[in-house]
Amino acid sequence: MNFIDTHTHLYLKDFDIDIDEEIRKSVSLGINEFYLPSIDSSYTNRMMDLKNKYPNEIKLMMGLHPTHIVADCKIEIDHIKKMLGELEFSAVGEIGIDLYWNKKNLKNQINIFIQQIEIALSHKLPIVIHCRDAFDEVYKVLLNFKKDNLSGIFHCFTGTEEEAKKIIDLNFKLGIGGVVTFKNGGIDKFLNQIPLTSIVLETDAPYLAPHPHRGKRNKSSYLVTIAEKIAQIYNLPIEKIAQQTTKNARSVFKI
Repeated sequence: MNFIDTHTHLYLKDFDIDIDEEIRKSVSLGINEFYLPSIDSSYTNRMMDLKNKYPNEIKLMMGLHPTHIVADCKIEIDHIKKMLGELEFSAVGEIGIDLYWNKKNLKNQINIFIQQIEIALSHKLPIVIHCRDAFDEVYKVLLNFKKDNLSGIFHCFTGTEEEAKKIIDLNFKLGIGGVVTFKNGGIDKFLNQIPLTSIVLETDAPYLAPHPHRGKRNKSSYLVTIAEKIAQIYNLPIEKIAQQTTKNARSVFKI
């Protein structure tokens, strides 16, 4: 079986003590590719170092996380443009709107989100969306780009069945992670009504570890636990989950 972790922050200091062991363990479980979303420019060197160490396994994104948006983001946007012009990246992400942590800068978040979408389109890259307490706001922005062949992943999807269908209709995959294993996560109640062709697997490590590891540091190797839960929900062999979600991820990242 082959799996792809479409969203993991393996470059964070949380993994400094055992990153080599974690990647070896993940690969031994069939997790052969790890897609690393950017947070802001201060993390670029750490991302590049890990990519250089594991050039075949590590795939990079470039973008500005919505919780790191400040009043003037010109330096960050210029950094994104510069990096995309010089090196190969798999997506622009993670980008979007987060109203959980900050409701006061919505206008600026929307503006930076739109700028990064336009950058992605100019490079013919997919986007990976961070959306927290902001579905309507994110969806409204995406609707404006419906005719532009925009695609990508709605990371850490925890919304309703109706919202899931709206996102899929916009040519996006749903990133399904540890929340699907939570007792009150919600999405396990309707996920089998969503075509398996519309989801990808992710961990968001070191955050949101699946049950029974909830509350502890998440790891990419826990992707198998997430896949096992999804296999139960769809009543399918885990091999089928691995095969289809890997195919889905490859279609998003055009590999």
